[in-house]
Amino acid sequence: MSNRICELFGIKYPVIQAGMVWCSGWRLASAVSEAGGLGLLGAGSMHPEVLQEHIQKMKKATSKPYGVNVPLMYPEIEKIMDIIIEEKVPIVFTSAGSPKKWTPTLQEHGIKVAHVVSSTFFAKKCEDAGVDAIVAEGFEAGGHNGREETASFPLLQKVTKEVSTPLLAAGGMYGGESLLAAQILGADGVQIGSRFAVCAESSSHELFKKEVIKTDEGETLLVLKKLAPTRLIKNAFFEKVFEMENKGGVKEELQELLGKGRAKKGIFEGDLEEGELEIGQIASKLDKVETVQEIMDDIISTYNKALDNVKKYHKL
Repeated sequence: MSNRICELFGIKYPVIQAGMVWCSGWRLASAVSEAGGLGLLGAGSMHPEVLQEHIQKMKKATSKPYGVNVPLMYPEIEKIMDIIIEEKVPIVFTSAGSPKKWTPTLQEHGIKVAHVVSSTFFAKKCEDAGVDAIVAEGFEAGGHNGREETASFPLLQKVTKEVSTPLLAAGGMYGGESLLAAQILGADGVQIGSRFAVCAESSSHELFKKEVIKTDEGETLLVLKKLAPTRLIKNAFFEKVFEMENKGGVKEELQELLGKGRAKKGIFEGDLEEGELEIGQIASKLDKVETVQEIMDDIISTYNKALDNVKKYHKL
């Protein structure tokens, strides 16, 4: 299944595991890389020394390509980037900020850079900044999201007309059918988050995994729009936020309600009432805890079946 993304990152399949906070440690990322995809460590929930530990464990666990996802608003960004360069991380996915500042520096050290965007405007900014790949993420995705609230496929179709950089589709991606559909619309591959967030190797809490698997259609929603739009499962904390926003709560009030460590409380510690339960809309399709290998095998199997079906239909 060789294409631009596979060649760029040196991977067998154009499947990237999103670098999700409190889910994407070295066990998950190394398993994805070993299975032929690209595993990403989620630096957004790691202090610099913790990230360095995970990178070192990652290098012992796999000789395959891997990367680190870095939110650019990270408070210790300088230390994080120093560690990434020192440890010779081959690939970095950046998000939540402008790629202009760090892309040249990382590339000077031989690091390939991808950046996550939620609009065509920012996709073009990425291309101007010289990134090696772009991730177009629709608002179906879990966690922090774009203010534009553009769905994945409309976003993808617009972005493919405006940029020529290798492109990944994200937001609502699940299996081989998603991969084929994204490719038909012009992407080279997919970035998958939610399915890997609840897999056996994910570092998320077992109670969180069970809650995600129980989640049905319409049971996630974007909130915290005055801070940073975030897709959450509806729980007690969600209801407090939702009520405050409907009453016209200002940014400062929402910040006070949010406090610190809400995502850790929900995803990593399993507090299903007062934690942020970040997950994508595709949660309604998740019905069991799978291993990474089972997920990757299913993606390739369903991709080939979907491709055969398209070929048969075309002959008609």
